[in-house]
Amino acid sequence: MVEAFETFIEGMGIFSLTWQMAVMWVVVSVLLYLGVAKEFEPLLLVPIAFGALIANIPDNGMTIAKMNREVVSCKDGQPQKTVIRDVGALRLHLIPLEHDKTKIPDEIVGNETKIAEHQALMSEPMTAKPTVDENGKIVKGDYTLKGQATQDYLLTAPEGGLFDFIGLGIKSEIYPPLIFLGVGALTDFGPLLAAPRTILLGAAAQIGVAVTFFMALMFGFNKGESASIGIIGGADGPTSIFLAMKLAPHLLGAIAVAAYTYMALVPLIQPPIMKLLTTHKERRIRMKSLRQVSKGEKLFFSVLVTVATILLIPDASPLIGMLMLGNFLRESRVTERLVGAAQNELMNIVTILLGTSVGLTMQGERFLQPQTAGIICLGIVAFGVATAGGVIFAKLMNLIWRKSPVNPLIGSAGVSAVPMAARVSHNVGQKEDPSNYLLMHAMGPNVAGVIGTAVIAGYYIATLSH
Repeated sequence: MVEAFETFIEGMGIFSLTWQMAVMWVVVSVLLYLGVAKEFEPLLLVPIAFGALIANIPDNGMTIAKMNREVVSCKDGQPQKTVIRDVGALRLHLIPLEHDKTKIPDEIVGNETKIAEHQALMSEPMTAKPTVDENGKIVKGDYTLKGQATQDYLLTAPEGGLFDFIGLGIKSEIYPPLIFLGVGALTDFGPLLAAPRTILLGAAAQIGVAVTFFMALMFGFNKGESASIGIIGGADGPTSIFLAMKLAPHLLGAIAVAAYTYMALVPLIQPPIMKLLTTHKERRIRMKSLRQVSKGEKLFFSVLVTVATILLIPDASPLIGMLMLGNFLRESRVTERLVGAAQNELMNIVTILLGTSVGLTMQGERFLQPQTAGIICLGIVAFGVATAGGVIFAKLMNLIWRKSPVNPLIGSAGVSAVPMAARVSHNVGQKEDPSNYLLMHAMGPNVAGVIGTAVIAGYYIATLSH
């Protein structure tokens, strides 16, 4: 009885507390304050913060599996091993499954030679390797299988903590595309189609991604890490998570927190930059009313972007494909139930799982690293440069479209925070001229920014993932 009580006491998590966990409780408190008290992006900051809280309470492996993992990288031309703290792993209890005897085809029954040859072919272990084309290049997503006998196992019991299961949605890259499905179902692409030139503002805002990529390289991050940090400038949380899991999974927590925190702080970060780069007269520019966009145009646009993106940048297809599927469902006007599910039930469930999964990766010993501070600082640079890039490019556009000028304030909406960035552009304009309505004009570059950020993420994956 005494031994059982001692075992119970020793198993208490309180004896496994570390200073890193205590510091993370402070970080969690700040995130919860921003989400609950200030209502900054609460739908994501609250699940992320609560997941981080759970991750920083000793749990004896009931919530999440932890491991020390060796990673091989090259620095200064020299291969080296680095041990990183990783999380999330399932333990599978497998039993080898014996194959039944191969059925002998009727055509060779009685011919011992042919039967022996057939059995030898059928017992050859099946192997798989990536397909190589005639030029010696590996064909992505294509495999060559040889042999016939598969190695089958009976799964008796998967073992793991809560995160080890729900975290598969991030590791298998399911959650971000599902979020994009909901975003597509919620978004009207009409303003972009009514004013196609605003796609240039969405592209211009991506300068924040490029500038931060090179800055991160200068600070010692590798190319994959730099790309994942730079994408924060797109102000697109799901894309940031999607890219980080591909190129820098060990930085997922810091990148996700930076991305969503700065998305939440859009109303505080962008207005000073917008006012600094524009004059009172420019902020009062009135834009011509947008034309009505037909149902057929919107449906054609969804299909066109899907086909073009997958053909040109296949690695962006999970995000763009689901974004356009959601929008096609919305604009077809015949799938109301599916649109409602994508906008509400599915979006809400995935948001909870995504936010909690990200938070659970924020363990103190993993999160409290010098790299995290660098990511937070570079993230604000990315966001600021992206905002400035859109505003400045809008001013340059006015040198071309003098008869139909663009209000430079809508250039800041080129970041992907839909529709918050568009609202900020509108609100800043309203303070200068209460009768000037910029919201729908700002939605054009806002939507273009979503597409642009996903395309850049696809480009990074295609060029850096190997």
